[in-house]
Amino acid sequence: MNLNFDLFEDKIEFFEATNLKTLEQKIAAQIETNRAIMLHVQSVSHQMHVNENGQAYFTAAVHFKLKK
Repeated sequence: MNLNFDLFEDKIEFFEATNLKTLEQKIAAQIETNRAIMLHVQSVSHQMHVNENGQAYFTAAVHFKLKK
């Protein structure tokens, strides 16, 4: 049996929450998880949407890249 371990070089993850604090906590937790596989944050893109009831909805896309 031949095992091959390739490292992730790029990884994009998406997050969503109804408030900004929860969104930040989700992203921070995933940063720590990805640090274990040697990925660091390359960029973050975020948006806020207000629905017809006036509730805010936050989303983010985080690009993780292999630390070299």
